[in-house]
Amino acid sequence: MMDEYSIDHQRRLKRIQQKMEEWNLAVYLGSRLRTLSYVGDVFCPWRSFIIIPQEGEPIIYTFIIDAERVRDESWLDDVRGFGPLGGGHQLDVLTDAITDCLTGGKAKIGVELGLSNYLPEGYLTTEEYNYLTKKLPYAEFINSIDIIDEISMFKESGEINRFRKASEIVDLGHKAVLEGLEIGMTETEIAGLADYAMRKAGSEWAWSFTGGNEIASGYRTSYPMGACTPATRRPIYAGEPLMVDLHAMYKLALGDHAHNYLISPVSRTQKMHAKYFLETITRVLDLYAPGMTPAEIADNIMDWADLRGFAQYLVPGFEHGIGLMGDEWRIGMNDGPLPYWTNPDHIYKENMMLICAMQYMAPEDHVGFRYEGPIVITKKGCEVLPKTPLEVTVLS
Repeated sequence: MMDEYSIDHQRRLKRIQQKMEEWNLAVYLGSRLRTLSYVGDVFCPWRSFIIIPQEGEPIIYTFIIDAERVRDESWLDDVRGFGPLGGGHQLDVLTDAITDCLTGGKAKIGVELGLSNYLPEGYLTTEEYNYLTKKLPYAEFINSIDIIDEISMFKESGEINRFRKASEIVDLGHKAVLEGLEIGMTETEIAGLADYAMRKAGSEWAWSFTGGNEIASGYRTSYPMGACTPATRRPIYAGEPLMVDLHAMYKLALGDHAHNYLISPVSRTQKMHAKYFLETITRVLDLYAPGMTPAEIADNIMDWADLRGFAQYLVPGFEHGIGLMGDEWRIGMNDGPLPYWTNPDHIYKENMMLICAMQYMAPEDHVGFRYEGPIVITKKGCEVLPKTPLEVTVLS
């Protein structure tokens, strides 16, 4: 039954198979988390693979203990298990299934090779790649990650609605923190306040690979370059900054939003930094629009901040990727060998989605702020999905 969160899986598959035809690929072997989420539309936390033939429907392979659950939740009917419980060696069953998809003769097989700055990306390991090439000596293996990365950058309406819902859930998490926060609470308790509210609202997972909900207080808000800040047992004290970075998941779409607090008594220096932070993030969001690039936005902001005298507090990049169940791509400011992994000259287009991300750190003053929020590029600018205010909240 179609609803506002529905995705046209067959249309999505057809687009992938059309790209495969252009690349002359007989089979696409997806191993990345993003590919399994994007094509299978199902939560696959174990080492898993998806085999996409040139014609027909894909096959998901996952750890045998989870195969029945994946089959129940995915739109795909063909879900198979592997493992030491009678399901067969995972690479043997993969090569058998790939062989069944080939029509004979030398064939091109798309695989996913690359690098990433977060752990569970899912590229083929050296051992897996060597095993497959040995078992299938007649095949030519082509790194084909551009196919999924290009198609998945543009979001259809049901997918965007999932992200809107995930952001609504994160907003409820922030509301729970604001209403329940007390001096002396630990960072882990604050994370729990948010997580309980978000779970009640339908969040399936505090998805972040940086430790769930990230909470930082005091000097921990001002680590150089921003860091990741999994919640600790550190209590919060009066006179400190507090950063609350929450994560939710709704139908594999991810909510990711950071909000900042100053706990009274607030110093003049803290107020100054909060003012600079708000002015900067407001300007960043105003710059996002079709035709802009990460480099243009970064140059504009850093030149502007330099004239104001606080560029040294900013990380010179203002975005990262977001997708279904994991970062989809990271545009970043460092040019690299993979076109959808990092590219300062990437041109934003309508219906692309990313995280507007900003780190503001003043380590010498033990104060820092973070902003993260999913945005959709629109015809003339961007839509900010979370509705929690940009302003730093002062708690008395």
